[in-house]
Amino acid sequence: IHERLVGSEMCIRDSVYIESLKNGNTIGSGSGFVYKKDDNSGYILTNYHVIDGCDEVYITNIKGETVDAKILGADEYTDIAVLKIDEEDVLQVAEFGSSEETNLGDTVFTVGSPLGKDYMGSVTKGIISGKNRVVTVSSSTNNQYVMEVLQVDAALNPGNSGGPLVNINGEVIGINSMKLVESKIEGMGFAIPIELVKSISEKLEKGEKIERPLLGAVSYTHLTLPTTR
Repeated sequence: IHERLVGSEMCIRDSVYIESLKNGNTIGSGSGFVYKKDDNSGYILTNYHVIDGCDEVYITNIKGETVDAKILGADEYTDIAVLKIDEEDVLQVAEFGSSEETNLGDTVFTVGSPLGKDYMGSVTKGIISGKNRVVTVSSSTNNQYVMEVLQVDAALNPGNSGGPLVNINGEVIGINSMKLVESKIEGMGFAIPIELVKSISEKLEKGEKIERPLLGAVSYTHLTLPTTR
């Protein structure tokens, strides 16, 4: 039990609250985490839909320190974005694990800012409910695209988007992205596998566009990305 508590507490210091603005007005908010740093900068992962359409981004760390961030790259179809802050503003860097090595029923934790900054660093606990789930997503611009995700039953509330999904060792195995919201459905949340995130994060850091082949239309479970706007 002690090891599980340590694992979930480890990832709180690398998690951040993200606020996106346009023309000086807040248009969205969510969560993220520092996954890398070099001599000059710290790099943060979050969801594309958290920062979509903004012209300013601010991050707040667990100590309550707020700094501006730069968007390096973002990809709508994987719902991933990479931000940059000064190295001196980094408290801790997350460690990556493997979603491929998880099993159904494994314990996981989510870290995020449900309902906003007042609750940043909130941790919820659940299990891996499904792997290799395929869902069709509608964005705010009514584009539809297919995502492969992990299914979890941990509580995901508005503001959790972009936060880390971690295993009992505190290693990040996914990025929380969406949930099914219907009165008859409970405990169906979805996270982007960390392997997918790692495969494109370097390109996003460089501001490169993610190229992909066009596919025929396929019908799967249909979800709408959550938004705090």
